[in-house]
Amino acid sequence: MLQRISVFTFILVIAVTALAAPPKQTVVGDFSSGQVVGWDEESFSGNTEYLIVEQLGVPVLQASSRASASGLTKKVRIDLWQYPYLNWSWMINNRLPERDHQTKAGDDYPVRIYLIIDGGLKFWKSKAINYVWSYNLAKGSAWPNAYAGNNVVMIAARDGSDDPKRWYNEKRNVLQDLQKYVGPDVRYIDGIALMTDTDDTSSFVNSFYGDIYFSNE
Repeated sequence: MLQRISVFTFILVIAVTALAAPPKQTVVGDFSSGQVVGWDEESFSGNTEYLIVEQLGVPVLQASSRASASGLTKKVRIDLWQYPYLNWSWMINNRLPERDHQTKAGDDYPVRIYLIIDGGLKFWKSKAINYVWSYNLAKGSAWPNAYAGNNVVMIAARDGSDDPKRWYNEKRNVLQDLQKYVGPDVRYIDGIALMTDTDDTSSFVNSFYGDIYFSNE
């Protein structure tokens, strides 16, 4: 009888622990559902066209920019102590003209994802890190944004050695990145944004974003 009670108690504890445990991930961009929910457009120069299309039978977010700069923002508070990893996928159809990213004339990117801390969702008033596909700075490079200075740190997740027209799956420990580039006490983000822009180079690019989510491993 005691053995049966012990086994039952053990199973009950496991069940309660499983129910109490937080989920392994939290989705912020569920584009594979065929919808863009909870995102607002922020325009700086014209409008990049964002719409859901299919790639290999899966709905994704397409971004088409012709000398334009507008992004999609989402207000969402994420505890990075609980979900330190950002996961996403992206693809570009073509490269942009090669310019110096550290100047305003070169502050265009075929794809980029912002993580925003305080300051609302106005990019230029916020502390943020920004993962981009660079064309002349190597993967892993980091530099101040040409417009926002040290308030926004740019990080090259991809560079000119990576192939266009190929999907890449990305995973970053964003807690470590934010604590390194913004401050050691960072724990939360208050918003996320993505942007495909070509206004500074007066060019055209067609890019794609897959689902975006935070995970605990």
